Amino acid sequence: MQHYNFSKVTEIFLLGFQNLQSFNLCFFLLLLIIFCVSVCGNLLIILVVSSSRSLHSPMYFFLTQLSFTDILLSTTIVPNTLHIVLYEGSPVSFIACLTQYYFFSASEALECLVLTVMSYDRYQAICNPLHYTMVMDLTFCVRAILLCWLVILATMLMIYLTVSRLDFCGPNIIDHFFCDLEPLLELSCSDTFAMKLETFFLVIFLAICPVIVIIVSYVYIIFTILKIPSVTGRQKTFSTCSAHLSVVSLYYGSLIITYVFPRKQNAKTFLSLFYTVVTPLLNPMIYSLSNTDIKQELKKQMPRVFFCHFFLG
Repeated sequence: MQHYNFSKVTEIFLLGFQNLQSFNLCFFLLLLIIFCVSVCGNLLIILVVSSSRSLHSPMYFFLTQLSFTDILLSTTIVPNTLHIVLYEGSPVSFIACLTQYYFFSASEALECLVLTVMSYDRYQAICNPLHYTMVMDLTFCVRAILLCWLVILATMLMIYLTVSRLDFCGPNIIDHFFCDLEPLLELSCSDTFAMKLETFFLVIFLAICPVIVIIVSYVYIIFTILKIPSVTGRQKTFSTCSAHLSVVSLYYGSLIITYVFPRKQNAKTFLSLFYTVVTPLLNPMIYSLSNTDIKQELKKQMPRVFFCHFFLG
């Protein structure tokens, strides 16, 4: 009787970007700049909203949660990506790979839910303005965010435990710059049907259902805006949700292009940069440039922030 020995995978090698050649250093510097600006921009949004009484409203409370989610996503993906770009690939332990996937998927799914809650906030503000303060009070906002966190942490832990029970016996190379589920499952020598089915239902629950809620909310919002008699009134009302609509379009657009439409792995790798690296950079820019209240508070707060940083440490 012949015995087959399979060596269990304890380390995974992330190939990253294989076609950069002499542009590695330039790409490294670009990613580093984007990462620094992204983290600082989102931190600035959180600090400005937290320190300004005029921004203590549900919309800006949810905006701080979106910024925190973007920081979590950036810090989960970019530091290791910088190492991969600099050294043209990088080994990571299997546990570290699973941990990165856990926080990556948690931040992505959490962003879906936060954007959904933000769309509900805009729906209440525009379609139900007389009852807005009663419905969207502080208790509801805090409970909504806590529920989002509990749902995400529980469901992602379930995925993490399911993946950790699979057998991985080689090869140990992933043609990507971070540990995503699809390339990770390709390394498994176990039956992954149950895992894929579980993921399918979670995608429906955490991604498709939220986008349906967002679409329905904006259908009601658009119909309500169209009933406003004056053009100025319609423009002013729409401006309160234009930033959120832009962020939703960018985020879901990049996810759909990356995961729904079949592409070569190399193209998918570069497309993944958009929702993992670029989107956390663009979100604070969109809100700070298109929102008058944020712009005014930034003008007030920036001198104070720089003074505290340079003179008070």
